[in-house]
Amino acid sequence: MAFELPALPYASDALEPSIDKETMEIHHGKHHQAYVDNLNKAIEGTDAANLSLEEIIKNISKYSAAVRNNGGGHFNHSLFWTVLSKNGGGEPTGELAKAINEAFGSFDELKKQLQTAGATRFGSGWSWLIVDGSGKLKVSSTPNQDNPLMDVAEVKGTPIFGIDVWEHAYYLKYQNKRPAYLEAIFNVVDWNAVADRFAKAK
Repeated sequence: MAFELPALPYASDALEPSIDKETMEIHHGKHHQAYVDNLNKAIEGTDAANLSLEEIIKNISKYSAAVRNNGGGHFNHSLFWTVLSKNGGGEPTGELAKAINEAFGSFDELKKQLQTAGATRFGSGWSWLIVDGSGKLKVSSTPNQDNPLMDVAEVKGTPIFGIDVWEHAYYLKYQNKRPAYLEAIFNVVDWNAVADRFAKAK
């Protein structure tokens, strides 16, 4: 069963001005589509063609670089679109807020750590909020299209929020000002969606 590009859960201009329409159209319709197309080519005729994306990701060391790069790209972006919203921003509440305060001391400290992880990621990659094996929240960063679910990740866990710091995610609007993008994206984070992922990951 071939993988397919998931539809955006909102209009391509819904996240403006934080993320512009043109970036969203190219990022989703071109970049993410390419990851899906290339993943399908890479697994065609192999055992991986019968597995779920998560099964592939968790055992990524078994597969080729093409599966790692494109499978990671498909997984990461599929998560990314769902944790953003035109009604996003603000701060988390409930159990997620409590867990953030326990792990980081405050929401502001979590935000700072996520932004630092993204700003200091050399080249392309992701900044992540994850739930580790003991159910605790941690911030991590991965290169390229790797993620913390992969068996090759330095810090392993279930990602519940990720920030794409590839240049294609922000360059049209922010050019080389990655920190400005890392600030603006918090205006559109859907903390309810992140909380749902947290509840499942625990």
